[in-house]
Amino acid sequence: MMRTPADQPRGYVLGKARLLWWLGAVSLMMGALATSAYATDEIQVYNAEIAAVGQFTIQQHLNYVALGLKDPPFPGGFASNHSLNGTPEFAYGVTEWWELGLYLPFAVQNSQFLSDAFKVRTLFVSPHADQRSFFYGVNFELSNTTPPFSQSRFGLEIRPIIGVRNTDWEFIVNPIVDASFGRYGEVDFAPAVRLARKLDNELFVGLEYYSDFGEFGHFGKVSEEQHTLFAVTDFKVGVVDVNFGVGYGLTPASDRWVVKGILGYAFPVPGGTDTAEQHGPALVNPMTRSAARLNQP
Repeated sequence: MMRTPADQPRGYVLGKARLLWWLGAVSLMMGALATSAYATDEIQVYNAEIAAVGQFTIQQHLNYVALGLKDPPFPGGFASNHSLNGTPEFAYGVTEWWELGLYLPFAVQNSQFLSDAFKVRTLFVSPHADQRSFFYGVNFELSNTTPPFSQSRFGLEIRPIIGVRNTDWEFIVNPIVDASFGRYGEVDFAPAVRLARKLDNELFVGLEYYSDFGEFGHFGKVSEEQHTLFAVTDFKVGVVDVNFGVGYGLTPASDRWVVKGILGYAFPVPGGTDTAEQHGPALVNPMTRSAARLNQP
């Protein structure tokens, strides 16, 4: 059962406040120190958790590239350096194993707002994934992109989800296949991995790794690939789930410093009681509800 801020020990609340201050200070220092992946609206490892049946959830993704690529990935394309990228994400639980979602991606750079049209997704998972020691699923995401962000009008992401967990640790792999269509279309391999540990009730820390090896059959040198390692933390503020991370690009083709955040809220299940218990489990946030996970097959 989740605890509200009023139920939590004063030391725990103060500890969380110090952690938030420290993370904010680190991100500011990185921006000041801030060579160089293409900015994305969603930086997240999927953990196979979905909204309850009949439930709506909303997330706001925001990613700031403190120091990134200064040259566009293609003529007329969007260079990621000093850009704010994000998307609101709306989701709805259809069954215990099926969720639908909608994204409205955007970017802000040099006081200019750029829309990247929309993306729709359908997510299939093992039911009650948050209570399983081994869980799995697959997400299909169809995107309609605008010229600054891609040379292809339409794209398809296939994201398998494979994970294991116990009461203290979680390890998840998303071996993503990213396809674009048309004259410049290609099929890329872009796996993501997460390892995280529970420190306290509703407080987690971990590492997330994101990569893009490029087109299948034409992987280049490591220096030409995108590899980024994030230090992340997950916690709750009231009924809002928070994921915060700071990423460092490991290759010249990667953005050097990226700060990411996700805010998530799950609306009460229709016909249910409006308790805090309903606001957490449905979110597809990394590590959400780990405190309640059990060792089940």
